[in-house]
Amino acid sequence: MLARLGNDSGVFAPTFCRTTVEVAQLLSPASLAMTDGVLFANTTGNLGIPDLPAFLSWIRDGHPFVATHSATDTYHDEPGYLEMIGAEFETHGNETTVDIRVEDRSHPSTSALPSPFRVFDEIYEFRTSPRGRANVLLSLDRHPDDGHPGAGQPGDFPLAWHGMYGNGRVFYTALGHREDVWNDTRFQQHLLGAIRWAFGLS
Repeated sequence: MLARLGNDSGVFAPTFCRTTVEVAQLLSPASLAMTDGVLFANTTGNLGIPDLPAFLSWIRDGHPFVATHSATDTYHDEPGYLEMIGAEFETHGNETTVDIRVEDRSHPSTSALPSPFRVFDEIYEFRTSPRGRANVLLSLDRHPDDGHPGAGQPGDFPLAWHGMYGNGRVFYTALGHREDVWNDTRFQQHLLGAIRWAFGLS
């Protein structure tokens, strides 16, 4: 989908980095010097980036970073990474249907989305809220009905946000666990708008 989205939009041409060997090669300081931006698509754990402080510095210097779903379940033991992405994954329940609020329709990632819009996906909860550190774009106003205690109770559950990390634009969306979500044109518009914003194109 990312290859097709890049080709159809003409906005980006992705180079895919899928293995530990490719991570060591493509996310090294030397390769990053020739890279325009990075998207973490459902990463988890310690990825083996050869120099993580240099990677974070590369973002701070003005390079875009876009991330989906379990990118907040990545580098739990690295405070610098968690500061950059805005929040740390804590838990999720069963996949469920939620009605998501658009809090800011002025952003390119949300301008085409109805509010609310209904999605069936795996819904994340975070250790701390990104509010105050980032600009929340999508959220729930009640606990998802996912089998966890408190289901359906009022609350604040941010699901997508954007912010600056130094001079670098950072965008995160918690959506995208399921393949059918990635194939949903609404999610594709959401992600393409995020990429355009992160690269300063809109």
